[in-house]
Amino acid sequence: MAHTISPSAATLAYLHRRKFTRGKLFTGRSCKNSSGSWLLSARRRFYFVASATNERYGGVMEISECEARPPIYAWPDNNKRPRVCILGGGFGGLYTALRLESLVWPDDKKPQVVLVDQSEHFVFKPLLYELLSGEVEEWEIAPRFSDLLGNTSVQFFRDRVKCLYPSDHLGMSTATVTGSGGVVHMESGLLIEYDWLVLALGAEAKLDLVPGAAEYALPFSTLEDAHKVNEKLRALERTYFGKDYPIRVAVVGCGYSGVELAATISERLQDGGVVKAINVGKEILPNAAPGNRESALKVLSSRNVQLLPGYVVHRIRKGGGFETSHELTKVEALYDATEICSPENLVLELQPAERGLQSQIVEVDLVLWTVGTKPQLPLLEHNDNPNMLPLNARGQVETDETLRVKGHPRVFAVGDSCALRGKHGNLLPATAQVALQQADFVGWNLWAAINGRPLLPFRFQNVGEMMTLGRYDGAVSPSFLEGLTLEGPIGHSGRVILAIFYRRNRGPQPIFHSRHVKLCFQSKMAKHIQQEKEEKDKHSFNKKCIKEEKAVKNGK
Repeated sequence: MAHTISPSAATLAYLHRRKFTRGKLFTGRSCKNSSGSWLLSARRRFYFVASATNERYGGVMEISECEARPPIYAWPDNNKRPRVCILGGGFGGLYTALRLESLVWPDDKKPQVVLVDQSEHFVFKPLLYELLSGEVEEWEIAPRFSDLLGNTSVQFFRDRVKCLYPSDHLGMSTATVTGSGGVVHMESGLLIEYDWLVLALGAEAKLDLVPGAAEYALPFSTLEDAHKVNEKLRALERTYFGKDYPIRVAVVGCGYSGVELAATISERLQDGGVVKAINVGKEILPNAAPGNRESALKVLSSRNVQLLPGYVVHRIRKGGGFETSHELTKVEALYDATEICSPENLVLELQPAERGLQSQIVEVDLVLWTVGTKPQLPLLEHNDNPNMLPLNARGQVETDETLRVKGHPRVFAVGDSCALRGKHGNLLPATAQVALQQADFVGWNLWAAINGRPLLPFRFQNVGEMMTLGRYDGAVSPSFLEGLTLEGPIGHSGRVILAIFYRRNRGPQPIFHSRHVKLCFQSKMAKHIQQEKEEKDKHSFNKKCIKEEKAVKNGK
């Protein structure tokens, strides 16, 4: 007997509206679950596999009806337990899933959870800068979701969201847990029907603010961005090796990301490079703790960093490059990076944002962009109305104080996807600690909503601010000790330890399992020991050389 997938009324209505045909099912890349297969499963006996390359169903099953319809994810316990779909695997999405896993549930109400993200790796973004300085390896800050979720019942899919079709705005009661809350349509063609939805899609760099930024500037917000910047720096270091002129890097924006980038790159390049930090305001880190700002200014002024406050970038264009030797081209070819590595001169046209300043033309080899972000919320469609979710001017969804989307009792939002104001009326910053705290509340409020209990209002508790300023420099300003700032090597070490073990005692489990944390700590300790040994050897060698020089002079 053929296995039949029975979609709900909401899904059938969605299919009827969309009128899918067989040729349009698999236009995106494959959707994979944590085991790496394109699986739509009832987990027990029957499943089928869909192919994104030949546009046919493959595998081992007959399908009794509507092969032309897009595949529908078959939940393991479809109609008996609540179905929670979490879109986005950043701090907010991952920790919401782990929070749901840690709570105590009645047997018939423990939700089935699916986590969807476009990457296979969770990225601990506060430590991305350490990739550029060589302090960490990729595996230390970007473990796979399959490893993090291996001991849980959370199902992971690698895919990208295309559209949302919520149905909870049609007067559905929050206490009702039977009946679908809507459908998510993925780029691969997969449909996921849910009872509860969590929007945690994060944000991406906004490179359309200035002409030329999208073509010539590199953002720094993802693991792929970090690899591109690192490869470009390596290429420039090879290109300028042995030459008398420095590598020129421009960092646009002097918020936390821009200052941390400028400090890290200036330390890496040393005397072989100049970093120009461009900021629209007169001071860097306008929203930072005073101690962090002072520490950053102290470090930047001690390195080859030129601050250009009071300027906006009007345009970025390609300037006249310089000729390279035939041998250099061969070296670049060996590294298989000619597209990234080809040296080119970039020109930034700066306009004054303050009175008394003149326009400037800045020529550099690399432009790093840290200004502006845009949420990744998909365009919603429902009954031909694309404005089903209430969005603010930034593209964030409006929520009430319980982090539930206004007008949608079955949808919650966290992190960059959420527009929630703090006690002073300002929008909460898009930081890791905000997303982590919101994940705790969303996990609890989902438990409360499913069990018919009152929801808790979210209150952000600022625990402090921390930043990296290089391999041996950092700044940590805890909020519970006003006026105290740990800086220098102590601040750097404190930041790394807090970043790795943050929420170890607050969340359902540490961000990495104990073996991962142990390996990270051992690796970092080994690197510090090796660096100290190299410094001592270098110092001993210099003393020996000086001693020999004196002996030679005295002999003469």
